Amino acid sequence: MTGVSGTAGDAGGTASSLARLEQAAAATAVKESFSAGSVIACDRLVRIYTVEGVEIQALQGLDLFIRPGELTAVVGASGSGKSTLLNILSGLDRPTAGQVTVAGHDLLTMKPRERLGYRRKTVGFIWQQTGRNLLSYLTATENVALPMRFAGKTRRFRKTHTDELLEMLGVARCRDRYPGQMSGGEQQCVAIAVALANRPEVLLADEPTGELDTATAAHVFGALRTANAESGVTVLIVTHDHDVSAHVERTIAIRDGRTSTEVLRDGGPDDGTGSGRAEEFAVLDRSGRLQLPREFTTALGLRDRVRLALEPDHVGVWPGTPQQREEKP
Repeated sequence: MTGVSGTAGDAGGTASSLARLEQAAAATAVKESFSAGSVIACDRLVRIYTVEGVEIQALQGLDLFIRPGELTAVVGASGSGKSTLLNILSGLDRPTAGQVTVAGHDLLTMKPRERLGYRRKTVGFIWQQTGRNLLSYLTATENVALPMRFAGKTRRFRKTHTDELLEMLGVARCRDRYPGQMSGGEQQCVAIAVALANRPEVLLADEPTGELDTATAAHVFGALRTANAESGVTVLIVTHDHDVSAHVERTIAIRDGRTSTEVLRDGGPDDGTGSGRAEEFAVLDRSGRLQLPREFTTALGLRDRVRLALEPDHVGVWPGTPQQREEKP
C-alpha cells in the first residue's frame, strides 16, 4: 500500500511539474511570437506617473512594431506620450505594464548593468538640443571617438571608423572643429556620427531638427537617411512635426497614449520635396481598438456610443441614438 501510494504521489508531482513546464513554454512562445520579426516591439505598453498624488497615464496600452532597417517617425502633440515612449525605448525609463523589447532586450526586466550596456551598444541617441549631443571642449573627431574609447576599441579602429562616419555624413570638413565652430546642422550631423560610433542596432532621435530652419532640417534628415541606407541601422525619429512624413518610409501618429494612424510612403522616403505618394491608415491595435479622427467624430456628431454594422467589405459606424442622428454638427 505504501509503495502504491508513493508511486501515485510521484506521478502527481510529475504531472504537476509537466504542467508548469508547459505553461512556461507557452508563455515564452507568446512572448517570442509578439516580437517576431521586429527590432522594436511594444505590446499593450502602459506607463503611469504619479504627480502630487494624481495618476497620469502617459501610455495607455500602446502597440508598436518596427522591423529591422526601417526609417520611421513617431509624431504627436505635446502630452500624447511620444516622449515617454522614447525614454522607455532608450532605457532611461521603465514601463509600468505590458511588454517591450528592443533588439531582443526585454526592457521591463533588464537589470541596471544590462541597461548600461544596452545604452552603450544597442541604441544610439540624438537629443534635440545640440549642446547635449557633443562635448564643447572636444573636436568632432574626439567626440565621435569617445564612445568607442568607453567600449574598449583600439586607437587604429577609432581613427578609421571616425573618419568613415564623418565622411559618410558629409561633415569631414569639421574633423578638427569644436562644436562652437560648427553650424547647427553640422553639429547634428556630427551627433549622428557619435550615435553611430558603436554600431548600434537602433538609432533614436528626439526632435533632431527642432532647433533648425527648414533647409538645415532637410539636410539633417538627409544625413539620417544616409545613415539608414549605408549602415542598415533602424532609425526612429520622435517629433511633433507632421511634415517629417516626406522624409521617412512610415509615420506613426500617437494620440492619448496610443497609436492612432500611420502614413505609409510608396517606395520609401523621397528627396524631401514631398513628391512621393503617401497614404494614411487608421491603426487597429492588438485589442481591436480603433481611434476615429476627431474631424470625423465632430462632423458626424459621434460621441459616447456608436452603432456598428458588419458589411461584406467594410464596417459601418453611425451615431448610437436617434437624437444624435438628428443633430447637426
